[in-house]
Amino acid sequence: MSTIVPLPGTRRRRRSELLWREAVGDVLREARQDRGERILDTASAAGVSPQYLSEVERGLKDPSSEMLSAITGALELPVHDVAGRAADRMARGSGPLCLAA
Repeated sequence: MSTIVPLPGTRRRRRSELLWREAVGDVLREARQDRGERILDTASAAGVSPQYLSEVERGLKDPSSEMLSAITGALELPVHDVAGRAADRMARGSGPLCLAA
């Protein structure tokens, strides 16, 4: 019938547990979107490239503590809050499955 083809950079390995970088990326993306900011806006405020922030949000890059601090500072979130949210997300698992038609 139909074949599902993942978009470049969006494939996640099948496993029951999220990676830390994926959970942190999800939390950062949600925080940015809740603020109504574009990647360019947040990246500029954090002093990182939009490409780097995009890779962090997609769980492709594991940011150093300095980079994480810069990004969370731009989002006006304490690092410990992001870490706590990421830990909660990991404890719940990968979250709901969303399929596109």
